[in-house]
Amino acid sequence: MVAVFYKDMLSWYLLTLKIREKLEAENQGQGSEPVNQDPNLPSLPELTRSDQDQEQSIHNHDQTLSEASKIEITKESPKEPRDDWVISITDKLEQARRDDDTTIWGKLCIYRVPYYLQENDNKSYFPQTVSLGPYHHGKKRLRPMDRHKWRAVNRILKRTNQDIKMYIDAMRELEEKARACYEGPFGLSNNEFIEMLVLDGCFVLELFRGAVEGFTELGYARNDPVFAMRGSMHSIQRDMIMLENQLPLFVLNRLLELQLGTRNQTGLVAQLAVRFFDPLMPTDEPMTKTDQSKLENYLARDKAFDPFADMGELHCLDVFRRSLLRSSPKPEPRLSRKRWSSRNTRVADKRRQQLIHCVTELRDAGIKFRRRKTDRFWDIQFNNGYLEIPRLLIHDGTKSLFLNLIAFEQCHIDSRNDITSYIIFMDNLIDSHEDVSYLHYCGIIEHWLGSDSEVANLFNRLCEEVVFDTEDSYLSRLSVEVNRYYNQKWNAWRATLRHKYFNNPWAIVSFCAAVILLVLTLSQSFYAAYAYYKPPS
Repeated sequence: MVAVFYKDMLSWYLLTLKIREKLEAENQGQGSEPVNQDPNLPSLPELTRSDQDQEQSIHNHDQTLSEASKIEITKESPKEPRDDWVISITDKLEQARRDDDTTIWGKLCIYRVPYYLQENDNKSYFPQTVSLGPYHHGKKRLRPMDRHKWRAVNRILKRTNQDIKMYIDAMRELEEKARACYEGPFGLSNNEFIEMLVLDGCFVLELFRGAVEGFTELGYARNDPVFAMRGSMHSIQRDMIMLENQLPLFVLNRLLELQLGTRNQTGLVAQLAVRFFDPLMPTDEPMTKTDQSKLENYLARDKAFDPFADMGELHCLDVFRRSLLRSSPKPEPRLSRKRWSSRNTRVADKRRQQLIHCVTELRDAGIKFRRRKTDRFWDIQFNNGYLEIPRLLIHDGTKSLFLNLIAFEQCHIDSRNDITSYIIFMDNLIDSHEDVSYLHYCGIIEHWLGSDSEVANLFNRLCEEVVFDTEDSYLSRLSVEVNRYYNQKWNAWRATLRHKYFNNPWAIVSFCAAVILLVLTLSQSFYAAYAYYKPPS
């Protein structure tokens, strides 16, 4: 009982002692007198040695706990906000150094469409049925097509008796090179990216080969929901021609080499792509045998394939664009970078990118329009007052096709702006539905839209916010010739005479009758005056 009493008294004593030490420490810090022991506290009996030892051990234990708590608090004390801010700045600068690596930008060829271009029309730039590449991979609305991609891979492996590991190893070798073709981070791990290359690449190749060889020949059912020439194929083709929905062409070439079991199949994928996308061509003029032979020889040239070389095709959109712009077996020259200098580059403005006047104004100046028979829809010529324009077909996929071609020419610095030049030229020609109606009358425009007003609105919106220099257009020289003809007053007077007085056969007959009557009247007046001054003898 006495031991319990001493223990309690010892606890009270230690507690009082600690309180007094704390108060004395505070008072000393404030320059006050030390605090004396409270006289009301009961006096403690003299401690025995065993009690002193117990007190010392308790004191040491409390001191140890106190020091440990101080260490723990020190470790958990938060960093200064300024330190975190400096670390954040350093990390951002390090990321900027990595992004500023010119070797990375030099290999970029599959771009994200700039926001200022896609702001008013996301549907024309984003796939609606199938995703290819990492930009739209895994999106909810596009996932239903994934099971058909796996069907394509399974069909290939079954047909070739090959193992999937061979395709995975081949794509692993190309992973770094393929990643460099895309813009910015896209959140796919190494394995996910390789799987995406195999899955999407095999799917594309099955579509290409099926369109040429026949899907039934590849083992698909006649009523297959995807691998058949059905209505959904048009939607798939339209998605596969979008800038953000591309695979590097060297990936497709390697996958096709694995399927065929032969190396150096350079140009074969490009030929298959041209035939697959033929229904999207904006013209129905048949390609001559000479032009087809030239195109196939160009696409299947013998030199080693390099997707980053001056003339190497980059992806399917680039292949399709080159097939549209073919003019000879020689590839188009590399564009000088001075086009993008600060002096020449300017944002599209109707007042500054006007190449030519509209159809109505040109007709008033005496310029005539007629259809030029060629499958090169961009090959416009002007001869002896006649503006000859090839036929252009416009359907529900034309808008998306032209917008993605323009976006590629805007983003890729080594690409010419020929498609952009053509669209801006046509935009200048078409200001109203009357212009569309007259071009349709001449056989130059054929469309399946609701009205001529929709066609006019289509062209007037295609090149909004587009960077374009009129002096760098392949149609600039032709535009100068047309404008020179337009500015000659005699041509305008002659056109006015023809439009007002010779616009139909009856007007021509009336004019001829009036001229004959005038001649007879003048003759009668002459002979009457002649007889007056020189009467007969």
